[in-house]
Amino acid sequence: MIDAVKIDVALVSRLIAAQFPQWSHLPVRPVAWDGWDNRTFHLGEDMKVRLPSAEHYVAQVKKEHHWLPRLAPLLPLPIPTPLAVGRPAFGYPWPWSIYGWIEGDTASVERIADLTGFATELGRFLVALQRIDGTNGPLAGEHNFFRGGPLSVYDAETRHTIAAVAGKVDAGEAIDVWEAALAASWHGPPVWVHGDIAVGNLLVRDGGLRAIIDFGSSGVGDPACDLVIAWTFFRGESRDAFRAAVSADSATWARARGWALWKALITFASNGRTHPAEYPPRDVIAAVLAEHRQHRG
Repeated sequence: MIDAVKIDVALVSRLIAAQFPQWSHLPVRPVAWDGWDNRTFHLGEDMKVRLPSAEHYVAQVKKEHHWLPRLAPLLPLPIPTPLAVGRPAFGYPWPWSIYGWIEGDTASVERIADLTGFATELGRFLVALQRIDGTNGPLAGEHNFFRGGPLSVYDAETRHTIAAVAGKVDAGEAIDVWEAALAASWHGPPVWVHGDIAVGNLLVRDGGLRAIIDFGSSGVGDPACDLVIAWTFFRGESRDAFRAAVSADSATWARARGWALWKALITFASNGRTHPAEYPPRDVIAAVLAEHRQHRG
């Protein structure tokens, strides 16, 4: 993280004035919900500014500006439109981005008129994304924290975390889920993945799914990582609808449970921050373990 430079309205205003004077008259203000990878600000009413918060997020800037315009025409819902790339200045050390603003609110149960229909529409979006030709797309790696790559990258971390929380969760069952996920290898061709399908990246308007944002963790690989929302946000009928829409095989769902378990475990163990609209990590762990028992039995 940046310690010496404060990423705030004053810095963003200086960067805009120096590098994009045509927009220097527009007000800059923070967004209501900020993510982990970037600091995001409104620029007027029609644009937003995003600045990586740490060096390992910098590769996302170039990736999004190259690929998003190519993906957008092939998708059924809006995604961000890159407008400009800024340069390091005023002590801020990395490239940064300006995008078109998409009007909408981050997803929550209260804002969605029909959660089952929402789940279906999200599933259909993911299917459309996976059908886009992944040739020459960015393979899973450090640029997207291996989303779409093999779960074995996180094997040591997951086992260590399970041991650390063994008194609070069923460690034996957690190991069973994890080992089943590792055994269910992906053998298909690399497909496009968003990499961070979470409520903070889903925009709602008039009660329905309006857009998908933040493709910083995107790449090509195994689609299982995009299914974690089945446990972090959906339950019952909505989860069933999401499952039906994505139409993934049992091995993909086993890997998806592994991705969900890994993320929930490390968040739970560190008392990490989760979006208020999502289920708490302990609940996600319980749901994943319960579903694994059901499929095992």
